Amino acid sequence: METIIIILSLVLLMTFAYRGFSVILFAPVFALLAALTQGLSPMPAYTELFMTKAVIYVKVYFPTFLLGAVFGKIMEETGMAQAIAHAIIKAVGKDRAILSVCLSCAVLTYGGVSLFVVVFAVYPFAAALFKEADIPKSLLPATIVLGAFTFTMDALPGSPQIQNLIPTSFFGTNIYAAPWLGIIGGIALLVSGMVWLQYRAKRARAKGIGYGSGHLNEPAPIDETKLSHWTIAALPLVCVVVLNFVFTRIYAWDPNMLAPFVAMKLPLVAASVKNVIGIWALIIALVFGIILTISLGFTRLPKGGLAKALNAGAIGSLLAIMNVASEVGYGNVIAALPGFTSMASSLMSIHIGNTPLFSEFTVISIFSGATGSSSGGMSIGFSLMGQHWLDWANQVGMSPELLHRIGAMTAGGFDTLPHNGAVITLLAVCGLTHRQSYPDIAVMTIFKVLVPLFCIVLNAVFGIL
Repeated sequence: METIIIILSLVLLMTFAYRGFSVILFAPVFALLAALTQGLSPMPAYTELFMTKAVIYVKVYFPTFLLGAVFGKIMEETGMAQAIAHAIIKAVGKDRAILSVCLSCAVLTYGGVSLFVVVFAVYPFAAALFKEADIPKSLLPATIVLGAFTFTMDALPGSPQIQNLIPTSFFGTNIYAAPWLGIIGGIALLVSGMVWLQYRAKRARAKGIGYGSGHLNEPAPIDETKLSHWTIAALPLVCVVVLNFVFTRIYAWDPNMLAPFVAMKLPLVAASVKNVIGIWALIIALVFGIILTISLGFTRLPKGGLAKALNAGAIGSLLAIMNVASEVGYGNVIAALPGFTSMASSLMSIHIGNTPLFSEFTVISIFSGATGSSSGGMSIGFSLMGQHWLDWANQVGMSPELLHRIGAMTAGGFDTLPHNGAVITLLAVCGLTHRQSYPDIAVMTIFKVLVPLFCIVLNAVFGIL
């Protein structure tokens, strides 16, 4: 019965998220309802457990949420993100329209631009290109999903997206963990996604189905003369990627840097420098990226545009991190319930291949699907089971880098179920409905779920890391 209550709580959270209710409000509601039915006092469960775990998450990741959102917004407002997207689309051409859009999304995502900004920046050019190439507009959302929400988000080593950063603080890894496995997985995602989308476009052409008419939110004509040159626009992205690499892989951080702060008996100090190097490196890279973007694009901002962009990025980051922090708080309340003990034992008993990878895949898939959030599902899964998986990996001599890469890639699978906020936003921007475009997004989701399993098998058979 206790396990059923926990499952019911998850179903309710997923249902309310799908219907558009904020998880900031309803994650604690459903966590405390579950707590109340299992003998855990609701008020201390809320103030001492839920809020404590949420605050820890905010403490660790808020700088990257904030700076990432600001960087993306400045890139958008200066027109630099649009300039890069336009240059790639124009260079690849309308004959390879799907590849053009996919690559433009991939470059922006890997360069540190937030996923939501990528959607807004790429859409006008992508819609115009699809219309010129007479490809059904219904395929456009899935194309953007492939370019922005899959291989560059969490598969390719070095991605500055939060999904690739979260595992570093749990496993002491860095964003370049398991590079070969990530590259192989990334290529598999790109190839399989492109094959499907090209097949769908070819099939539509054979049936005489083109771009279509009467679509909502059609973009206005683009004035190319107002865009920056792509070489200038790309400099901030290069800056973020290069500095991130330098401060992660080359710069020698003093392992005793935290000692004075430990001596101050400050709360929530990281256990080791290696647990925060990935976060520090990204903070430095994004700060310089923001400064460079402002320096290069200041003249393209309207009067008061800089303050507007900075404020919009800052405010947007608050909503994003509070959503995930609430989901993390929810997961930790659930973990404290008696009914979770049997669930945890069952999940840890998944011994396929005698490694924790299948257990990790299962747990993170469940939570990512339930919350409709890759970062939320990953954070809950790692908070609940991360230490168990790490201990298990140490027992069998497995590198923590595998936990990092498989966990990151898994989180971006079932999170794109219909209630996912990014999917809903993407469809709204494109002026399309779930009925029109979600079936192809679902195929991208299936590939995203299958590729981590493929990578687990590759590691088991060939030892690829």
